[in-house]
Amino acid sequence: MFTDADFRKSDRSGDFGCVEAAITHHTPDTIGLRDSVHPRQTVLGFPPAEWTAFTAGLDEL
Repeated sequence: MFTDADFRKSDRSGDFGCVEAAITHHTPDTIGLRDSVHPRQTVLGFPPAEWTAFTAGLDEL
């Protein structure tokens, strides 16, 4: 599902492990999230509303 996705890592992440997120035209209703250290392993999928709630929570940290 996310094999051709352009995953992006946050500008705020350091040189250590981080997560990367992607949205593709194949899955416009799902945001993919993967481990940057192990990019070939499982990609988690989130609906846009959950992704928005997650990122809003990060802003509160």
